Amino acid sequence: MHHFPDESILKLMLHHLYVLLLGFIISFLGQLPLGNMNLTATQLSVQENLRNAWKYGLGIVLVEIIYLRLALTGMDWVVEHKQLFTIIGWLTIFVFMVLGVLAFVMARKQTSAKKGLLLNNKMNRFLLGVVVSGINPAQIPFWFLWSTELLNSKVLMPTTGQFNLFTAGAGLGSLAGLALYIHGGKLLITKLKTRAEYLYGNCFHFSWFVPII
Repeated sequence: MHHFPDESILKLMLHHLYVLLLGFIISFLGQLPLGNMNLTATQLSVQENLRNAWKYGLGIVLVEIIYLRLALTGMDWVVEHKQLFTIIGWLTIFVFMVLGVLAFVMARKQTSAKKGLLLNNKMNRFLLGVVVSGINPAQIPFWFLWSTELLNSKVLMPTTGQFNLFTAGAGLGSLAGLALYIHGGKLLITKLKTRAEYLYGNCFHFSWFVPII
């Protein structure tokens, strides 16, 4: 005689899986738009190696899941300190604008494909990912808005288990998104470089992209 799981237990398991996949999809799609963080992962894979690119990616994801967990468990605190995050956000924009201008000035003076400001150092790439992701407070309002919407719609239940599943899914989604930039970006850049060298007989200097900050 076969014993089938109780219908309520089966529904709960399916809902848990849904929450995990939802976190994965939201985070994966959020990682796809071009930005300094994911383009730096591509640059690391091309100019250094895949190991360093993944160390950097893991640093980024670690901070992101911490931010997400804070958004899930401390939404009331975030609401009370919205002005603080607004100030931090504007300061971050200013810092990145300054770094962008400096990177552009340095790029104009370069005669070969060199590393940008962000990579022109000996900092451990995992730590670099942690720092870059840590000074990007935009992740807080992003996850705060999604968490609020999912909780209000009863898709995400305010339990530790579901919070953990959603956070795990989000972490995996970010890793998948970064994988596209690390491996897909490296493949694309390599093919473009090979094609350019073939078309121009190695006489045309190919700089795969302006060094990013």
